[in-house]
Amino acid sequence: MDEKPAPDPHEVTDATAADGGTAADAAADDGGGDRAESAVGCLLAVAGVTGAAIYAFPRAAFSIDGGFEGHARDLSVAFVDVPLILLAGLLLPPMTWAAATRWLRPWAALPVCLAVAALALWGIDAVWHPRQLPDPGYRGGI
Repeated sequence: MDEKPAPDPHEVTDATAADGGTAADAAADDGGGDRAESAVGCLLAVAGVTGAAIYAFPRAAFSIDGGFEGHARDLSVAFVDVPLILLAGLLLPPMTWAAATRWLRPWAALPVCLAVAALALWGIDAVWHPRQLPDPGYRGGI
């Protein structure tokens, strides 16, 4: 078997020598854009989970509290629904960013990510209806 050894990353390559730079300069130039795109992905993850929390926590408050004497308490909202919404808010924006930057420029990928996040919140709003007020027929007392 004829295996070639891996090139040493600290050596000056022909391409960088022709430009007059070093291999470290070439590595710094290549990694700078990737770092910026990664940082934007992380910021989108933080913004997504924050937006999901701002959306979900007020709607879930009544189901956790249960209203008068806890008669409408539904803890599945706290243990299932809200964590899944937060997980979607954490994962959806950076995954959309990663997919969009493969085919689009970063300035064009950002509106795509925002549109997908807005569509996701709209979809959750269309489907998720935790109880907000006591039943209309509930009068309590005599």
